[in-house]
Amino acid sequence: MAICLAVFVWDKPVLTLYRDRKQQPEREPFAVVKARKLTITQSESNGIDGTLQDFFALMGNLDYISSKEGESDRYIACWFDDKEDDFDQAGRRLIGITFPTGARYFVDEREKRTYNANFKAEHGKLE
Repeated sequence: MAICLAVFVWDKPVLTLYRDRKQQPEREPFAVVKARKLTITQSESNGIDGTLQDFFALMGNLDYISSKEGESDRYIACWFDDKEDDFDQAGRRLIGITFPTGARYFVDEREKRTYNANFKAEHGKLE
């Protein structure tokens, strides 16, 4: 049984996504996304679990994480907590993100893709 230590929720965050390349870290994001909601649960035994609800690409292509090839890759996500007044303290980050079931999407009448995904992360700066 996992003991939940904290639940964090951000409404309408903009996240910058990088591929997690330990040997040669990427400096350019492969995508920037806007989500309706980002929910993160931090537990004692299972680490960090999260959900990105109703997100779409502002920049880049999300097809890779919605494909089977992208499910086993690792990612880094960075965003700013708009509830924090000090810009230097507002940076948030998750490292070692995996999407065990990939990202699922639906297409609306304007041909716009909206994604949903559950993820796990190894480490995070959430506060």
